[in-house]
Amino acid sequence: MATFEPGKLHIERHALTKDDVSYNVHLDYEVTQDPKKGKGILFTLHGSMQGKDMTETFFLPKEEAYNFANNVTKIAEKYGIPKTHSQIGSVHKHYDLMFEDIRQKLDMKSGDPVNLENFE
Repeated sequence: MATFEPGKLHIERHALTKDDVSYNVHLDYEVTQDPKKGKGILFTLHGSMQGKDMTETFFLPKEEAYNFANNVTKIAEKYGIPKTHSQIGSVHKHYDLMFEDIRQKLDMKSGDPVNLENFE
């Protein structure tokens, strides 16, 4: 199950067997300014994974903001979600809404210049 509203994504999955994965997480995000990396999005992933309470925060500059799922996957693996399930939820419809919200919040447009130094 997943729900989206601007600035918030909630994803929940209950294990069906003892070998299955379980999580109930909220991914909150807001535009912020980092002194070194400039304008971007501050993400806070909180809730529970595999029965463990968790809270993780990460910042992505404007050019990298769309890559948030990579960070979420790494965090999921850190909390015991196996690599075969670590791409939290196949909630493409909700991710699409989130991508669009991030694009609007950061005033991003197709063809905007990218500072490649941010990817080194």
